[in-house]
Amino acid sequence: MIRAYCHTAGHLTPLPEGAALEAALWIDLCKPLPGQEDAARTLGIDVPTLADMEEIEISNRLYRENGVDYMTVVLPGLTETKTPMSGPVTFILMPDRLVTVRHHVPRPFETYPGRADKTGPGCAAPEAVFLGLLEEVIGRLADLMEGAGSALEEVSRSVFAMDSRAKTARMLQHALERVGRESDLVARVRLSLLTLERALGFFGMTLADRRGGDALRPVVKGLMRDIQALEVHGDYLSSRVAQATDATLGMINLLQNTAVRIVSVVAVLFLPPTMIASVFGMNFAVMPILSQPWGYPAALGMMVASGAATYLFFKWNKWL
Repeated sequence: MIRAYCHTAGHLTPLPEGAALEAALWIDLCKPLPGQEDAARTLGIDVPTLADMEEIEISNRLYRENGVDYMTVVLPGLTETKTPMSGPVTFILMPDRLVTVRHHVPRPFETYPGRADKTGPGCAAPEAVFLGLLEEVIGRLADLMEGAGSALEEVSRSVFAMDSRAKTARMLQHALERVGRESDLVARVRLSLLTLERALGFFGMTLADRRGGDALRPVVKGLMRDIQALEVHGDYLSSRVAQATDATLGMINLLQNTAVRIVSVVAVLFLPPTMIASVFGMNFAVMPILSQPWGYPAALGMMVASGAATYLFFKWNKWL
């Protein structure tokens, strides 16, 4: 899919149908087809493949070629089945337009066109669109971190504040699974922040060669400060993940210990009656009590009394 936008009356508006791509200020290629890639190549750029975008080498992610800057970052988004994932997004910054290439759906790409004029740098130039889009991305990452923090706080509160009788293996397993999901989200956000910081640093080095570079420098510094603040917040959330995981695993161990203790106590309670029954089950020739009419009730009474005495002993020592 290819979407193109132009700057009209201070807003980003979809390119009119039938208009040439040369008139677009921002061209967004989402899972581009071969024909769409060819249309973008007529603008004088090299559209990278997904394999190229997934290269880890920094030289393959941030470089300049023929006066065009190629910057690849990793952003969280959704697949076609709405499954959370992280994938590469390439920003191709040309002197007169911005081209983005992606193979998944980061939410900022859906929300930015409608509020491009409300961002700090505006949307009158490709550099401004690039920075405005990054501002939208950083705001989205901040929202994701805030949601992860709220989820971790809720898990910790439920694990610590819940009545011990209400804690069940299913509830604790659900809490542990939720902590795992939030941990994965925080890790993906931290990776995105790292790649964004690199891309902004690369862009900042080329500001002197750009039109209005001095005016954009404070915007770049502000975005870098936001990223660094989010990285600190990510470290805090990582510690919260570790705390919530340890707390949940500790409660699971306590629950298992309680179950084992109950089984052990029940086994000990039945040990004295079992011993008495074993004595009366011996096959000796002379066992006087066996011939007495009160022998059977006496054996039952001793069994009950021994079990009750063991139970009271456990209660007195507060083992139950």
